[in-house]
Amino acid sequence: MSPPDGHPYDALAPEVVLGALESVGFPTDGRLLALNSFENRVYQCGLEDGSFVVAKFYRPGRWTDAAIDEEHAFTVELAEADLPVVPPLARHGATLFRHAGFRFALFPRRGGRPPELEGGDTLEWLGRTIARLHAVGERRRFLQRARIDVDTLVRISARHVLASPLLPPSTRSRYAQAVGALADRLDVAWDAAAPLMIRLHGDCHPGNLLWTDAGPLLLDLDDARSGPALQDLWMLFGDGPAQRDALLAGYAQFRDLDPAELSLAGPLRLMRQVHFAGWIAQRWDDPAFPRAFPFAAESRWWDEHVSDLFEALDADAL
Repeated sequence: MSPPDGHPYDALAPEVVLGALESVGFPTDGRLLALNSFENRVYQCGLEDGSFVVAKFYRPGRWTDAAIDEEHAFTVELAEADLPVVPPLARHGATLFRHAGFRFALFPRRGGRPPELEGGDTLEWLGRTIARLHAVGERRRFLQRARIDVDTLVRISARHVLASPLLPPSTRSRYAQAVGALADRLDVAWDAAAPLMIRLHGDCHPGNLLWTDAGPLLLDLDDARSGPALQDLWMLFGDGPAQRDALLAGYAQFRDLDPAELSLAGPLRLMRQVHFAGWIAQRWDDPAFPRAFPFAAESRWWDEHVSDLFEALDADAL
């Protein structure tokens, strides 16, 4: 199963990337390295003075300009509060630029190493950092960014799957039944927890973290959204209670977490699972997706996905 020919990113040739930097006053030396990213296109670019910047070209049609500006403003607000994030570079008061039909932003290159999340001290430090981020996040609300909730991650994602040729016809009715029942059960769990919706990192998994001599560095706020505080914590819990407890102990030093939110760990995990399938279905016309996720073109993967959803319902994993 092949995606349609052509995609907007096909026009993002190396000379377009380098020309974009030149257009906002960053003379380049021709060095260009594509970095790992699916939703956007991200490049490390060398400058004439020997330094590097990171250029992010936003996926056409995903976010409005106002939503991107809100992400940038949140990142700057966090940086001004001494949070370890990487704010966008500004030119003439702007951080979102345009070139050759693309919107892009530039960031200073920052180094680090993958975090070792087995140690209690590391996890407590990370918990303190996320709590400080949330303390800033709850000062005001997002007006333009999306939300972490059942409708957004489950029902909308399911619509993308049901509209996609990737879902085998033989699996369609079982998928609709499973995801419908799951959404209803998730509504109950969500209402019971009644989480406070605050501004979040939104996608705080180990791949979006680096560790430096100064501690953690939180990367890529492209998925910054409104949601429950636990969204930025549960992906770092690990497989046992020790990692979770250390992370929460650090968090508690700077911010109280409503104990009711801990009940959302299972629901948020299932919501992400449904959203992942919907994300692949929605983006299948991007040639990068069939290359990266070839399993999604196989009936077996969808059968297993639906079976996993039914197992979660049977096991009352909510």
